[in-house]
Amino acid sequence: MQSVTVHYRVGEDGILHLDLPIGLTNAELEVTVTFQAVTLTTQQNIPQGKGWPAGFFEETFGVCKDDPIVIDSEGIFEDGEELA
Repeated sequence: MQSVTVHYRVGEDGILHLDLPIGLTNAELEVTVTFQAVTLTTQQNIPQGKGWPAGFFEETFGVCKDDPIVIDSEGIFEDGEELA
């Protein structure tokens, strides 16, 4: 038995649609669904958008403007291996 925890949003129709990749094909499964409403404090702890915390880009944008990253000649190679 395996357990998977996911966060989904119920649409206006009140129906929860689940898509769970489980790595099995052509198999019969017994599935038990337990759900719990997410509270506001729980929602604030969930990273927003592909694992980045809420506000990450707004807080970090431009932090290198006074100390820019410079690639000198040691970081540039004229002869590189060709990728197949």
